[in-house]
Amino acid sequence: MKRDVRILLLGEPKVGKTSLIMSLVGEEFPEKVPPRAEEITIPADVTPEKVPTHIVDYSENEQTEEMLQEEIVKANVVCVVYDVTQEDSIEKIRTKWIPLVNGGADKGSKVPIILVGNKSDLRCGSSMESILPIMNQFSEIETCVECSAKNLKNISELFYYAQKAVLHPTAPLYDPEDKQLRPLCVRALSRIFSLSDLDNDRILSDSELNSFQKLCFGNPLAPQALEDVKTVVWKNTSDGVQDNGLTLNGFLFLNTLFIQRGRHETTWTILRKFGYDDSLELTDDYLYPQLRVPVGCSTELNHLGHEFLQKVFEKYDEDKDSALSPAELKNLFGVFPYTPWGAEVYTAVPTSEDGFISLHGYLCQWTMTAYLDIHRCLEYLGYLGYPVLTEQESQTSAVTVTREKAIDLEKGQTQRTVFLCKVIGPRGTGKTAFLQAFLGHSLLKQQSSMGALSYYTVNTVQVSSQEKYLILYEVDVDTEFLKASDAACDVACLMYDVSDPKSFNYCASIYKQHYMDSSIPCVVVASKADLPEQKQQHGISPAEFCYKHRLPPPLPFSCTCLDTPSTSIYSKLVWAAMFPHLNGSDMSSTSFWLRVTLGAAVFAVLGFSIYRALIRHK
Repeated sequence: MKRDVRILLLGEPKVGKTSLIMSLVGEEFPEKVPPRAEEITIPADVTPEKVPTHIVDYSENEQTEEMLQEEIVKANVVCVVYDVTQEDSIEKIRTKWIPLVNGGADKGSKVPIILVGNKSDLRCGSSMESILPIMNQFSEIETCVECSAKNLKNISELFYYAQKAVLHPTAPLYDPEDKQLRPLCVRALSRIFSLSDLDNDRILSDSELNSFQKLCFGNPLAPQALEDVKTVVWKNTSDGVQDNGLTLNGFLFLNTLFIQRGRHETTWTILRKFGYDDSLELTDDYLYPQLRVPVGCSTELNHLGHEFLQKVFEKYDEDKDSALSPAELKNLFGVFPYTPWGAEVYTAVPTSEDGFISLHGYLCQWTMTAYLDIHRCLEYLGYLGYPVLTEQESQTSAVTVTREKAIDLEKGQTQRTVFLCKVIGPRGTGKTAFLQAFLGHSLLKQQSSMGALSYYTVNTVQVSSQEKYLILYEVDVDTEFLKASDAACDVACLMYDVSDPKSFNYCASIYKQHYMDSSIPCVVVASKADLPEQKQQHGISPAEFCYKHRLPPPLPFSCTCLDTPSTSIYSKLVWAAMFPHLNGSDMSSTSFWLRVTLGAAVFAVLGFSIYRALIRHK
């Protein structure tokens, strides 16, 4: 919404432009009228719309045509004043003033015009019979007001309508020639309808209508008013009311009716509540609220974010199978201007037996987005209507910014629940298989998988009776680490192929270049452990290298089966990320990893027992 309003008064000499301004300001008809009034600014607190309003007068005798053009360019709305007693001044509206204001403007960018019939005290009847053909000819004319500067009739109303034409413009909403809502308005209102349809049955029930009414206007509708609204829609549309609720067509019809009756501020109130600007696009302030993330901190969804996203999932899970089919997922993203998740999401998160996005996988994907690209996450939450539906100031209330990692290192503990692991190794090592095994995908399933595999996978790991999220990122072997941020992560997984004698050289080189002197913990993984082990051509063996650099001994991994020794690696990665201060000390000891492995196994068994108990309880 505009922060101020600039009103320009035009018209033939002697029609009373200056008198109207003087009467408004002085609240009485001036005894002496100057040739032209100076620009006047009305403070925000005394205007109905609470915005500063600048009123500019024009005098043909005092100003040049160049000065007039400059004022027209600066004006938000133009009041063309005519004398109700002079037909010639009415005709000049059509032939002179409107062409002067909007002659070269495109259809969608014309300056709104208010027609002002002054000196109504000198005429018995109305001038509207002469004015209506002009209003029908020029779509930019918002309304016509007959007033009198002498007896102060409709003076304040005139400037209220001028304000309204700027702050609640008709042009973006409605095409007066076609007598229907414009496509962008239909798109915006359709999204608002979908967000307000809380049970996703394509109908706004009385309860949903009242929630919507309270959200936008502060108060619910009285029961009789609610019935009256539905009756009006039912009488004027064939499909506007269904099962005693309002359909999308009914909702669109109501807004069309508001606009046709000059109540477009009602529709604008709805649109602005849901984040739209004057061009019917979601504002940057709405989509990208400011969130400061200091260096060394990370971003996670908090309980408010998880609760909201779970409700969204449940709304669109129409068959209640705890998974979103492609059709259900498409329906969920119907309130977005584009589809944010590509086909690779199915190889990035845990899925159901049918290959659909499970609730667990869905929350994993959101968690990963919040960690890797918080601004994109805030944008997505904005599309889903988070700040409106939860009545929060912005999407930032769904996010927690963790404390700096340096403080975690100092205190020897972390409050984080999400960790990023970069999986680094030469081509052919089995990094992709390692990522997919984290999702429980067997090698056979990986080989039969259609489409591109994701470079990221995310899943949860139980650690110390807490659920932690681990994000694995497969670093492209052709990607060079150009700066320290390229190597940045919570834990690095250096992977080599036991059957390839040249494989470990790459891991050793990366470690020495980027991790040896950093505080980032490293875990070495020996992949393809089911194959005969070849002696590595590096100067010392991987085990000796790890011992020398105070790293845990290499962890064997095979993707031919998903047995406990292999899957426990992911638990160890999380432990290493959680306790980076132990990197190079206790973490290199066998007893530490034994405690980790046993702890992970105990909590896995305990977690599974609780899960089965919950299932039985349900």
